[in-house]
Amino acid sequence: MEQLSASRSHGGVQGVYRHESTATGTPMTFSVFVPAHAPGAKLPVVWFLSGLTCTHANVTEKGEYRAACAEHGLILVASDTSPRGPGVPGDPAGATDFGLGAGFYVDATQAPFSKHYQMWRYVTQELPALIPANFPADMGRQSIMGHSMGGHGALTVGLRHPERFRAVSAFAPIVAPSLVPWGQKALRGYLGPDEAAWRPHDAVALIADGARLPELLVDQGEADPFLQNQLRPELLEAACAKAGIALTARRHAGYDHGYYFVSSFMAGHLAWHAARLR
Repeated sequence: MEQLSASRSHGGVQGVYRHESTATGTPMTFSVFVPAHAPGAKLPVVWFLSGLTCTHANVTEKGEYRAACAEHGLILVASDTSPRGPGVPGDPAGATDFGLGAGFYVDATQAPFSKHYQMWRYVTQELPALIPANFPADMGRQSIMGHSMGGHGALTVGLRHPERFRAVSAFAPIVAPSLVPWGQKALRGYLGPDEAAWRPHDAVALIADGARLPELLVDQGEADPFLQNQLRPELLEAACAKAGIALTARRHAGYDHGYYFVSSFMAGHLAWHAARLR
């Protein structure tokens, strides 16, 4: 692991790191904030998964999470959203909703994407093994959150690994990718035309198939231009109501899809996670 930068912030250290990934076959960059802590102490870990077109840098530079992490004693890890580098294919037409920056947190099975787009394995296996080997992380206390495509990732990772994560939350998540254009394009391109293969990567489908969490927290801006045709939060609300999952779904007038929205409610999410990680 190579340290690319380290900056003092709120008494802790914000670092950016790069390593050679065996999952993606490419270099991968991620960020970690470690708050001030007593020597030898192990701290709970919050994972943040970012959205379409993003890297680790979006939340690192615009998420405004460090003060809350310092207050609650939380490590925050932000991964990239897809593999990158020479030879990594993107969208054939150059669109930004598939390929580079749009890995959708799945392990692709379709050529040419299957060689590098192994993001499920990367965020659920490889990076979680790297973190405790290099940082004072208590892997018995983990939670996960994400934004947009990363909200989709956080929900599906959390639903499929309920034993690992004590809390799961999301900002403006894609809750049912099988039913919306962004998700249909990505799941078909990465996993093929058989929609049965999509269900493990669709939060609403996972809940319908029996996946359970005790509770979820979701924030959504009502001025989000993607609300009606891509995000469909009402589908998650209905699925959770039917399954008996305690969903706190908050709508916010005037807020759009960007990081001004995310940063406005980040501290509240982290306080909610901290209460469940104690």
